[in-house]
Amino acid sequence: MHEYPITEQIVRIAEESARNNNAEKVVAINLVVGELSGFIGDSIQMYFDIISKGTIVEGAQLNIRYIKPKLKCEKCDIYFTRPKFSFACPQCGANGVPTEIGKEFFVEDIEIALPST
Repeated sequence: MHEYPITEQIVRIAEESARNNNAEKVVAINLVVGELSGFIGDSIQMYFDIISKGTIVEGAQLNIRYIKPKLKCEKCDIYFTRPKFSFACPQCGANGVPTEIGKEFFVEDIEIALPST
């Protein structure tokens, strides 16, 4: 349910971008969603289809690039994806600590179509 207001923002951002660039239509919106962001792509898509109806964004492709969470080894300073049932660094075996990687949520870019001349 919390995807509804964030999806409204996505549509507003795309509309504003299209208006500022004199676009005819928004073709695609590319999102980056961390797996720990708390947002679910299927829900965003469902709300997007509803909210974008009747706007310049209607029918645009919504592409979501998911980011896996990473831990950081404080001993050898590398980032790694947590192995199943473990926090151990694959290089040295020390425990990794959580990072901000995997919590992202942002509009990466917007593709628009300009009117033909």
